[in-house]
Amino acid sequence: MSEPTAQYHTRNGNGKHRKPEQPPALPEMFGKLPPQAVELEQVVLGALMLDREALPIVVDILRPESFYRAAHADIYAACLALYGKGEPVDLLTVSNQMRTDGTLQAAGGSHYLAELTNRVASAANIEYHARIIAQKALQREMIRLGQKMVNEGYSEEQDVFEALHVCQREIFALGEMKSRGATPFRRVISDVLIDIEAAAKIENGITGIPSGFADLDIVTGGWQNTDLIIIAARPSMGKTALCLQMALNAAKLHGKRVAIFSLEMGKNQLGVRMLSSDSGIHGLRLRNGKLYEYEWLELQATVEKLEVLPIHIDDTPGINIFDLRSNCRRMKLKYGVDMVIIDYLQLMSGINSERGGNREQEISSIARGLKNLAKELNVPVIAISQLNRAVETRGGSKRPQLSDLRESGAIEQEADIVSFIYRPEYYGIFEDGNGRSLKGIAEFIVAKHRNGALDTVEMRFTDSTTRFSDINDVPVSRPVTADVIDYTIPASARPDLDSETIPF
Repeated sequence: MSEPTAQYHTRNGNGKHRKPEQPPALPEMFGKLPPQAVELEQVVLGALMLDREALPIVVDILRPESFYRAAHADIYAACLALYGKGEPVDLLTVSNQMRTDGTLQAAGGSHYLAELTNRVASAANIEYHARIIAQKALQREMIRLGQKMVNEGYSEEQDVFEALHVCQREIFALGEMKSRGATPFRRVISDVLIDIEAAAKIENGITGIPSGFADLDIVTGGWQNTDLIIIAARPSMGKTALCLQMALNAAKLHGKRVAIFSLEMGKNQLGVRMLSSDSGIHGLRLRNGKLYEYEWLELQATVEKLEVLPIHIDDTPGINIFDLRSNCRRMKLKYGVDMVIIDYLQLMSGINSERGGNREQEISSIARGLKNLAKELNVPVIAISQLNRAVETRGGSKRPQLSDLRESGAIEQEADIVSFIYRPEYYGIFEDGNGRSLKGIAEFIVAKHRNGALDTVEMRFTDSTTRFSDINDVPVSRPVTADVIDYTIPASARPDLDSETIPF
């Protein structure tokens, strides 16, 4: 029986009734309705109970909260529970599951479930319908989040920066359409198996972002998504140089998009270092512009190679952890960043740094925030860190160790990989115990590796261009004159050199 429709009568000037008018549209009478697709929800749920192959299609698209009607959310939750246990999903099993959960009667009983199965003949278009439902849910989330931001804006009770951080995090999660809540173990195992099968197809076994150093990549398997990697050393060991080299290798050789946050050096300084490292031209000669003709040609060729690389540099000084995470989210959305490098951790500030809080607790909070950032963006985050002075006062080889991490043991706790750079010649050690020369030798020491082995990788370090390379790589040499040219002195100031152009 159809519901009665209200009739609206009006009188004309003669007191007679005019023809009944239709009532105003629902939104005009009662305001706006939240975005919804109830009929499609019914069709999708009916298809799930008819076709056993339907649920795997929509399980990555829909969550229980994606459904507008609470009853539909309960029905879908029952379907997921059955799927997680490996049981079939049909009218009877869903009814029993909901009866066990105590949600059957509130959802309309078995009669309503049967009605849902009668609404659909097949699951042919279930993915298309599911995406419409997810879109409506996303629109509702946008409305909810917008209202929340308005309320937070008027609130005088909580910290405005914390509120801003929470809102930014929710907006980013909304943009990524991340699923929330627990995941059935069956699905976790299935995802892991997919990753293992994909890794088996990779010939060199490098499943993460390659560092560009062959021996190091064997130890780490490449920098893995969600990992926080700490690279620590004393000043002038080459921390920044190594990370810039890794950024160039990832971008130039593998097309990875890299975000660099430099709190110590300006972007132009980093640019000079990258040009020097990649071209082989002494950094000081680049800064003073006193280049030979062939160096200008080589510089131009290097610029043409590097200027197209997907590397983005932010040199905001003293950036705090919340601003850094906000900037990273924007870069992720705008550029699709694959890796983040931070130089360096101790120059960052916490949100409460101006309130005189404990610095060790602040560093702990920053380290925890960086780890959360790696998980949130699903990228490796490489953070440079300083070591304390205990290394200098210690006898022996002065190789760094985990206790040398400056200001906080929480860095070690939060990091997936903690590594050190050690150059023996920095401490005046030019030979090892076997008499082997250590000049130009650097050690990359993996002191903590949550998902792999510990090891020490030897590299070659060229001081004039601050370039790291594999230990077996032969440094590029140019046939200049018999004596070694001091590249810190312009050619015009050298009386022993004529004005002819020096060949390659």
